[in-house]
Amino acid sequence: MGAIHIERTLKIAILLTTIFFVVEIFGGIFSGSLSLLGDAGHMFRDVFALIVSLGAINVSKKLPTESKTFGYHRVEILAALINGILLLLISAWILYEAYQRFLSPHPIGSSLMFFVALLGLAINLYIIFKLHGSEDLNVKSAFLHVLTDTIASIAVIFAAVWIFFTGQTIIDPILSVFIAIIISISAFNVIKDSIWILLEYTPQDVNPVEVIEDINNIVGVEGVHDVHLWSLCSHINVLEAHIYTKEPDMGKIEIIKREIKHHLQKYDIKHTTLEFECEECFQNCCLKDIKH
Repeated sequence: MGAIHIERTLKIAILLTTIFFVVEIFGGIFSGSLSLLGDAGHMFRDVFALIVSLGAINVSKKLPTESKTFGYHRVEILAALINGILLLLISAWILYEAYQRFLSPHPIGSSLMFFVALLGLAINLYIIFKLHGSEDLNVKSAFLHVLTDTIASIAVIFAAVWIFFTGQTIIDPILSVFIAIIISISAFNVIKDSIWILLEYTPQDVNPVEVIEDINNIVGVEGVHDVHLWSLCSHINVLEAHIYTKEPDMGKIEIIKREIKHHLQKYDIKHTTLEFECEECFQNCCLKDIKH
């Protein structure tokens, strides 16, 4: 899947998901279905995930400036943090409304609920079909978000059918509680990951000890210290380190540097600053001081 095709697909997916998000809001209001409104919260999350994926592609095209030497990659993380907080507020509102409906059940237009949820399922399946097979990590993430929302749409359809044939509207607030819990879990993960990156902690999927061992195993490297490893955004890891070597030839040091950067690619480390030293020193950030 080419970059242009991915961008076009994401733009179409954002447009369809946004339109249906609005449709589902009105459908939930007019049908009286809280689970449909909860599924709209899912759609809101999907819209954000798709926008982040498209934004990551567009940001990667922008060159750094004198005042923004790392570009605009951190915008993604700030947006994710805001999105996570909004999702928590949405889920809290859904749980409050579900509690009120347990106390005082509302009539629900199951037919409208069914057709709106069915339309949502069709849109989700279309987006899944278009995004399936992409190797881009951001697109894969958006794909998983839409996939989980597809499951929620199926659940809402089931609830609409159940209400139509049994008249038991209690299933609607019960389902909305489960949807709110799923949204809350997703929101907590988004907030946690965003704060982790903003505080410049070590990437959660990278073992710093393994990284240092890999560097130490390269011919010509005698030691590694003063190591700093963090994430710039969700798909770019950054490393700074001092490399001790006994190699006096600058040309061979350059070869060692290229070899180190090549090894670091498997850790998704895309920006590396390496300072080579011919005399070993030990600072506070040496290997023995790195703790999990």
